[in-house]
Amino acid sequence: MLGPPPLPRNLDAALRDLDSARPEVRASAVEDLVRHAQANDDIKARAVACVVRLLDDSVAGVRSAAAVALGDLRAIDAVPALLHAVDDVDGHVRQMAINALGEIGDTSTLPRLRRALGDRRPEMRYQAIIAFARACKDHGEVRHALFFATNDDDDAVVHIALRLAEERLDAARAAAAEGDAVDVDARMIARARALLSSSSPHIALVASIYLGKAGDDAGHGVIREVVRTGKVFGQLPDKEEERAAVELAGELGLADLTLDLERRVWGLRRMVSDTCAFHAKIALARMGHRRACDEILRDMSSARRADREAAVIAAGRARLLDRF
Repeated sequence: MLGPPPLPRNLDAALRDLDSARPEVRASAVEDLVRHAQANDDIKARAVACVVRLLDDSVAGVRSAAAVALGDLRAIDAVPALLHAVDDVDGHVRQMAINALGEIGDTSTLPRLRRALGDRRPEMRYQAIIAFARACKDHGEVRHALFFATNDDDDAVVHIALRLAEERLDAARAAAAEGDAVDVDARMIARARALLSSSSPHIALVASIYLGKAGDDAGHGVIREVVRTGKVFGQLPDKEEERAAVELAGELGLADLTLDLERRVWGLRRMVSDTCAFHAKIALARMGHRRACDEILRDMSSARRADREAAVIAAGRARLLDRF
C-alpha cells in the first residue's frame, strides 16, 4: 500500500542526512536544507559550506543536487567550487554547475562562461548561453553572444538563444516609457527572418514571436498558422510558445484571426483540450472585442478570488484599464 509522502526534514535532520550512506537520502537532504537556508541568512552560511562539500561526493546525482542547491541559494562563496565542478567527469553535473554560475551571476565567472560558449558539446553550449546572459552586465556583449548562438549547428542551442533574445526584448519593452522606441538588434532581426524557414518548427515559431515583438511583420504568417491550426508546419508547437503566439496576435492587431480566437475562447473544443483560451481572450480584448472585454471586466468583481486574480492579469495585459 502507498503511504503518505515523508514529511519535510527539520534543519537538524537535513544536516544529519547529508552524511547518510544512501546517495538518494543525501540528495533529498540537500533539497530540504535549501528550504531552511532560504528563510534564514545565518542558516544559509552554514548550509552553503555543507553543500559545497557535496560537490566532491562519489555519486554524480548528489553532486548535481549540490550544484542546483548552490544556484538556488545564490551562493557567491561557492563560485570557486562550482568553477571546478564545470569540469566534472559527469555531463549532468557539468551542466548544473554552469547553470548555478548563471543563477549566482557573479562577473568573476565570465571568463569560464565565455569558454563554455564555444565548448564542443552542445549541451554545455546550451547551459552556457543561459548562464552568460544572466551573468554578463555588458548589454552589447550579451547581444553578440546570443546572435552567435543562433548560428549554432544544434537546434536546441539556437532555440534557447532566440528565447533569451525574446525575454530581453520583453524586458526592454516593459522598461521603456510609453511611446518610446526600443533599441532592437538589427542583426538579430535579420537572423530571425532567416530562421523562419528553419526545418525546426519550434525555431520558426520562436523566431516569429521575436519578430512580432520587435515590430517586424515577417513572421505574421507563422503566427496566423499557429492560431488557426494549433500547429507549425504541421507539427504541434511547445504549449508555452503557442500561448505566446496566440496572445501576440492581439498585440499585433491581426483582426483576420478574430473568429479563430473566438473559437479558442468559447468553442466546444476548449472542453476537451487546452485551446489557450485565457490568452486568446486577452488577444481579443487587446483588439477591443466587446464580449472579451466585458467578461474580463465582469470577472474583476467575481466572488471567486481565482477569477478576480486572473481577470486583473488579463486586464493588465490587454490594457483594458487604459481603454475604459
